[in-house]
Amino acid sequence: MTEPSFAQRLGMAFTCFFQLLINAAFARAVLPAFQALRDGRPLPLPEAAPAAPAPAPSPEQAHAPALALLAMLQRDGRLVDFLQEDLTGAPDADVGGAARVVHEGCRRVLRQYLVLERARPESEGDRVTLPVGFDAQRVRLTGNVTGSPPFTGTLRHPGWVAAEVKLPKVAEGLDARVLQAAEVEL
Repeated sequence: MTEPSFAQRLGMAFTCFFQLLINAAFARAVLPAFQALRDGRPLPLPEAAPAAPAPAPSPEQAHAPALALLAMLQRDGRLVDFLQEDLTGAPDADVGGAARVVHEGCRRVLRQYLVLERARPESEGDRVTLPVGFDAQRVRLTGNVTGSPPFTGTLRHPGWVAAEVKLPKVAEGLDARVLQAAEVEL
């Protein structure tokens, strides 16, 4: 902030003088600075106004990255089509053939946009011991869970952790809820 000129300071002095005489609220606001000057203390700094909170993202914005990933899984693997299909009466050979196409496309998307690592290094079926303080977000206990750690059990699934996420930024103004546009052939 630049220093006010002499003329500005003179104008401020007259304004403050008259405001102190006629405006009690102004006098109350100036009083701490006046008392500090009179007592030879440093002037109190005005409190900064709290920053305005950032506007909350709309539900569409908040879920846009997840919806974008789902849209890519649909685009490359037809995952939504596959999951929405009623396979109750379909022959196993047809389901298997469709699953192979979905698997290939979805796997390609996962490898392109995510680096996945196993939550546990052991193989399924291995015996593992979980020490006191094990990471309960990476390991879920199942079966007859009693007592306290250390726990010893059989690894049923190694789990997955997203080590890196490389999702593209969702374009502004794009309706992320549209996972795949309807197709009309002309």
